[in-house]
Amino acid sequence: MIQFNNVTKIYGGVPVIRDFTAHIDKGEFVFISGPSGSGKSTLLKFLFCSERPDSGQVLFQEEDLSLVRRSRIPFIRRTIGFVFQDPMLLPSKSVFENIALALRVVGFPGKEIGYRVTETLRLVGMSDKIDVVPSTLSGGEQQKVAIARAIVNDPLVLAADEPAGNLDRDSAWEVFRIFEKINQTGTTIVIATHNDEMVQRMHKRVIALKETVRDEII
Repeated sequence: MIQFNNVTKIYGGVPVIRDFTAHIDKGEFVFISGPSGSGKSTLLKFLFCSERPDSGQVLFQEEDLSLVRRSRIPFIRRTIGFVFQDPMLLPSKSVFENIALALRVVGFPGKEIGYRVTETLRLVGMSDKIDVVPSTLSGGEQQKVAIARAIVNDPLVLAADEPAGNLDRDSAWEVFRIFEKINQTGTTIVIATHNDEMVQRMHKRVIALKETVRDEII
């Protein structure tokens, strides 16, 4: 489903990623781990089409994202949900409206929006918070809403960049368990994180970015 072929990215003359090759199959749950500056976020930006490699290929569904036209990018992004460290919820909108907006912008009808938002909140364990505003939620609860927003249109892939970076240990574990539940529905999960404890607890495939790249199961 996702293939990085000999990918290199250079910032300011310094290679952040050099000759990187890896694949992620449909339905997999994969961690990309490593310290800050090792290129984890850059790999996700390639998927989001917000960055392009300086050389090599990034293939998604056999389409080369390093060559894709700008007009094509919105359609690709509809098939890939993203969760960031900051939930970035709209403070004046309810939980329902924050999630529904992702469907309204692509033209879903009102009845289906209501059904999808309700079911997605049930999946992440936030059904009882549907009418509240983000300021009344804890950090972990806000991140659950952000996850719901990312998956409400049934993306093929859910990618997350340090999704538990601002959370305490218990809240982080809850969030990672939600990712596991989503993966069990068939969605491919790709998470960039330096939280080694959570990576160890989850027992998923790991692509570790350090001085060299290795791929292992832990």
